[in-house]
Amino acid sequence: MSTPLIIIISIFAYFGLLLGVSWIASRGSDNATFFTGNRRAPWAIVSFAMIGAMISGVTFISVPGMVVGSGYSYLQMVLGFIVGYFVIAFVLVPLFYRRNLVSIYGYLGERFGQSTYRTGAWFFFISKMLGASVRFLVVCIVLQALVCEPLHIPFVFNVIITIALIWLYTVQGGVKTLIWTDTLKSFCLIMSVILCIYFVAQNLGFTLPEMTGAIRDHESSRIFFFDDPKSGSYFWKQFLAGVFMAIATNGLDQDMMQRNLACRDHRQSQKNMIVSGIMQFFVIALFLLLGTLLVIFMDHKGIAIPAKTDEIFGIVAWHESMPAAVGILFVIGLIAAAYSAAGSALTSLTTSFTVDVLDGQNRYDDRKLTDVRKSVHVGMSVIMGLIIIGFYYFIEQDAISAVYTVAAYTYGPILGLFVYGMFWQKPVHDRWVPAVCVLSPVLSWIIQYTLDHLSGYKTSFELLIINAAITVIGLRLLSADKHPHNSRPQNTTGS
Repeated sequence: MSTPLIIIISIFAYFGLLLGVSWIASRGSDNATFFTGNRRAPWAIVSFAMIGAMISGVTFISVPGMVVGSGYSYLQMVLGFIVGYFVIAFVLVPLFYRRNLVSIYGYLGERFGQSTYRTGAWFFFISKMLGASVRFLVVCIVLQALVCEPLHIPFVFNVIITIALIWLYTVQGGVKTLIWTDTLKSFCLIMSVILCIYFVAQNLGFTLPEMTGAIRDHESSRIFFFDDPKSGSYFWKQFLAGVFMAIATNGLDQDMMQRNLACRDHRQSQKNMIVSGIMQFFVIALFLLLGTLLVIFMDHKGIAIPAKTDEIFGIVAWHESMPAAVGILFVIGLIAAAYSAAGSALTSLTTSFTVDVLDGQNRYDDRKLTDVRKSVHVGMSVIMGLIIIGFYYFIEQDAISAVYTVAAYTYGPILGLFVYGMFWQKPVHDRWVPAVCVLSPVLSWIIQYTLDHLSGYKTSFELLIINAAITVIGLRLLSADKHPHNSRPQNTTGS
């Protein structure tokens, strides 16, 4: 059986299972189901689902390849993630639950005013759309190489089909569907990486102690980097960036918080956040262990390390000496990660645009809101597809770096807005807040460029912190003596 046919069968088998889970989860759904899951999700299920939500196709492909240039330094950042999740659990989760928010950016409307509220929503929209597109691009590229090119299918058609499949299973059930499909995704991801480790080790003739020793002694298995503060792998840079990256991209992200807010109450949501954060560390560690094994395998077989290390996993998975099961596991893990990540992005984008930008809950009755929400869902799908096609022809960075670069520039202002709102009581001139949020990424880029060219200092993920700090400083300069009179959202809390 040919490789393209194996992959197509695997995709349709997984998608059939996904569609079945989606159909069961979405029965009897309404707008409240789509936006909040009716706040009835068990925390343990949400916690396990969050593992899948935190891991995208980029993680599945890029993290194993990262060991070539960066070793296990990514774990330094993941340790920062865990600290960030504790902050989310005990600071942000109670805040959002007290306000019974459908969209978390409703907080900005209550705290600052209409302009700030819309600014937060738009920055989320831009960040999530670009980040999700980069993540899904990786999957489309792999499918193009393994399936579409052998069958002479254009890349554009590849994107249209995959986006259409994602739209199909998310259009009805929303966040409730996502929680259950993410649970399936988490199981498939974890089992895929564990079984791939087993098959690669078996191919190399390793027993468990021999595999452990080979990984431990390999040069790629270094975790901590304290020697060069200018390096992008320096411990404190990555750890602190991880703390703030977790807060920004999970705690202040409508996509991720939609799941947390689906729990029955804030205490269950806190349990979910802490447990899923700790579990993520071990799952990422599995990907890195697999990465070292893949490098050892390539050295053993005399296979050259490709210039784009994202390709390493796919090369080994489909190597002639590997059983077909490894290739199938690779595809299932990749598709599971990609479909769920893109699906959750579309759902959160639809929610934010409908609630925050269109003010749909206040403007429309429930029937009209349903029609508007479905139309917006189609629109989000089309926009994502167009961006993926654009990135395919112009992006040059490795995927995971591109994702975090986008996050650093776009989530920075969101982080700055929430930090100021929670720690400074003084109001600001609401109408000038959009200007501050636009200016912050520009100044961050100037600082990044200057540090690199004058001192050789390589700004990495800490760019997010710089961006947020500039936003806070700008808001301090805009502080007002009393609350400005402005038009604020009348109902950002939902029913």
